[in-house]
Amino acid sequence: MRFGICILPDQPWSVARRRWERAEELGFDHAWTYDHLGWRDLVDGPWFDAVPTLTAAAQVTSRIRLGTMVASPNFRHPVHFAREVLALDDISGGRITLGVGAGGVSFDARVLGLPELTLRQRVDRFAEFVELLDLMLRTDHVTWQGDYYAAVDARTLPGCVQAPRVPFVMAANGPRSIALAAKLGQGWVTAGVTSDDQEQWWRSVAESSQRFDDALAAAGRDPATVTKHLSLDSGPTFSLVSVDFFAEAAGRAAELGFTDVMTHWPRESSWYAGSEAVLDKVAAEVLNAK
Repeated sequence: MRFGICILPDQPWSVARRRWERAEELGFDHAWTYDHLGWRDLVDGPWFDAVPTLTAAAQVTSRIRLGTMVASPNFRHPVHFAREVLALDDISGGRITLGVGAGGVSFDARVLGLPELTLRQRVDRFAEFVELLDLMLRTDHVTWQGDYYAAVDARTLPGCVQAPRVPFVMAANGPRSIALAAKLGQGWVTAGVTSDDQEQWWRSVAESSQRFDDALAAAGRDPATVTKHLSLDSGPTFSLVSVDFFAEAAGRAAELGFTDVMTHWPRESSWYAGSEAVLDKVAAEVLNAK
């Protein structure tokens, strides 16, 4: 089992820097940040962009993998985003993993004043986004035309540090997006289904995991070559409520075939409210006991 931590980009770098450095020191395998223009009720507070945040994080770490959890088509275009990803991969020395998802109907989808899309349209757009981004990161001189995106002789030199490109961890729950993740992803991430009941949430996670395994089989891919990530904090209880709770959750995820689990850096209040003392104990008793 590998362990990851999400660090929300809601603090100035003078505060956030210590968290990224500590994530590596504590022994996490990967660290992520949200890629939004604003998120839930935190939209009215401080918020910083994912790309410069990850650029800065790459400068103060040397081992830990870094990534977006998750980038979406709501406000990103594959041609420009590919340039940002190439730069991140270069600056980090090949430590970037790109989490990508279809994008919801939240603040990101409304703030640019674009028409609201149906679920089917969002999945259609996601398929184009991933297919074009995949091509942009592997090929120079790209010309491509879809319903949502286009590229005309787009240049992508020098290419990724990682071959054949930066790995994708694709967020997916529905049948079409899961099939897409099984086709193009080097990893898959799920949050399960929103529920106030912890056991019901675990049942939804197990069902999603089975659907992804079935999609891998249909795509003819070896499950051993694809990572499976679970966001532990998508359930009703914050995973860092105690060391025992985190250890049990990680164990249950492993039993379901997940290779990676993720928690969040504890905040003082609201989302992911918790104690950094518990985080330190989890690192000492779980991460560094693996």
